[in-house]
Amino acid sequence: QVQLAESGGGLVQAGGSLKLSCTASGRTFSSYAMGWFRQAPGKEREFVAFISRNHDITYYVNSVKGRFTISRDSAETTLYLQMNSLKPEDTATYYCAAKASGGPSYSTWNYPYWGQGTQVTVSS
Repeated sequence: QVQLAESGGGLVQAGGSLKLSCTASGRTFSSYAMGWFRQAPGKEREFVAFISRNHDITYYVNSVKGRFTISRDSAETTLYLQMNSLKPEDTATYYCAAKASGGPSYSTWNYPYWGQGTQVTVSS
């Protein structure tokens, strides 16, 4: 079982950038496909980005394409989400998640492992 912990959130002005990190404890990410999700107040948790176990497949929700980049380090201990050109509507708590098998998934139900989240606030 892998334990996940996010960091890197904060307050940023619209148009700015943040880089979120998700670190693993207990074991490395190497056996897992990884995803980033976010949840704004009063809304359901939504998919943001996915990266495969082999680093060769990435997917993004349309609203962040061209602005966000998901990546994972070669040591398989840290997952990243580089967020550029941030907008107020990106304000949310961001979560990393892991799943042991299968291809890309947008559903929270397919990810059994979650971090506690990190808050991102984008001011206008």
